[in-house]
Amino acid sequence: MTSNFTRAATAAAAACCVLSAFAADLPREGRYDFTSCYSGVSTPIQFSKTHSANTYEQTGTSRSASPGGLFDKSTFRCLGIGQSFDGKTAGTTVCEGVDSDGDKYLSHFVIEGSNAHRTVVAGTGKYEGIVVSGTTEPLGPFPAVKPGTYQNCVRQIGTYKMK
Repeated sequence: MTSNFTRAATAAAAACCVLSAFAADLPREGRYDFTSCYSGVSTPIQFSKTHSANTYEQTGTSRSASPGGLFDKSTFRCLGIGQSFDGKTAGTTVCEGVDSDGDKYLSHFVIEGSNAHRTVVAGTGKYEGIVVSGTTEPLGPFPAVKPGTYQNCVRQIGTYKMK
């Protein structure tokens, strides 16, 4: 269960970061390419081999492929819950992010299997009304540094359009 949900959490975190930071001089729409790395703590319930659940909290940072570019040097925090019932993994996650200007966004994710569907619920400043679309490529997972934790990085490529 943990590995399946970790993959789903990775997708959610990756999508979360898509909204993380915009430089002031960027165009109102364009392409992005950045990497987000994060660490989290998971609290599992292992009911049986076929039924489990967990909650998690993760925090991370994003770095643009071009220094100073779209999504560069932003931070995020996510809270979520996941379950695996008879091999079907699902969950829900809420993430908040902040950029170097102090602008914030709030996203909600619905996770089914290894897919995460994101909805931007609210935003301040440049994130008010933003629309993003793209793909996520997990770069890990990496070995856990401490029991009950996980670490990962994801590369994200896509497009954005500001209000």
